[in-house]
Amino acid sequence: MSRLLAVDSGPYAPPAPARELTAVSADGARLHVEIHGPEFGPAVVLAHGWTCSTAFWAAQIRDLAVDHRVIAYDQRGHGRSPASPACSADALADDLEAVLEATLAPGEQAVITGHSMGGMTVMAASGRAAFRAHAAAVLLCSTGSSQLVAAATVVPLRAGRVRTWLTRRILGSRAPLGPVTPLARRVLKYGTMGPGSAPHMIEACARIVHACPRTVRHSWSQVLDLLDLDHGVRELDLPTAVIVGGADRLTPPVHARALCEALPRCTGFTELSGIGHMTPIEAPEQVTAKIRELVTTHIQVVSEESA
Repeated sequence: MSRLLAVDSGPYAPPAPARELTAVSADGARLHVEIHGPEFGPAVVLAHGWTCSTAFWAAQIRDLAVDHRVIAYDQRGHGRSPASPACSADALADDLEAVLEATLAPGEQAVITGHSMGGMTVMAASGRAAFRAHAAAVLLCSTGSSQLVAAATVVPLRAGRVRTWLTRRILGSRAPLGPVTPLARRVLKYGTMGPGSAPHMIEACARIVHACPRTVRHSWSQVLDLLDLDHGVRELDLPTAVIVGGADRLTPPVHARALCEALPRCTGFTELSGIGHMTPIEAPEQVTAKIRELVTTHIQVVSEESA
């Protein structure tokens, strides 16, 4: 991937995958996919958010791959997946279906975890055949289904037209992010992370976000601005847990509570005090533990001998 700036040591250094492959989406878009862990471990699929990449899941992959088969992929235009002129919720759903079909055996199920736009990907795919065939349970992290710009609190003003207009201008900016400087880290921390975030967490997030090409960042910001996946939440009829940071400015807890109310089978709501939008990096142990819990509860493990 060009411009990949992920950290190269510590808990947020991306682990080397056991295998890599390319999944081809419905419109021909090519998606970089990584598979980590034992071949016959219970499957976990990770879908990252806007401006991120597989590197965002480094902490979860490192922990889960000890005894799970972890499948992570780069959303189109992100990470090692080439950009595509098609940017839409339907394209996200197509891509997730392609990844599931390329990595899971017929009838095999996985716990699917989506962060931010990755959670929206799950909602967009909730009625799709491949998703229904392969999803055993879902974890939605720091995400929402509609009214994303209006509800964001990145701009410290009262809710209303002025705040929404300013938020739209900021999130939809075409300006390059430039190098990861001390100022850039402070800006990113304010907008996306909790006040107590450790420096190494901020550094990891900044490197990942700054690696996203500005044209890709802008294109997907326009999709998120108009997103309405409330119908997808109502169709997500399988065990679904929800996690949100109490200090999340991009998808505040109001979104998570609305999801819990609308989901047909919500299995739990966790609000992490002091944590911002980047829950898998800011609270890696809690996110990983919830994934493990969903696997233990909802996936029947097939042994190597019977596979």
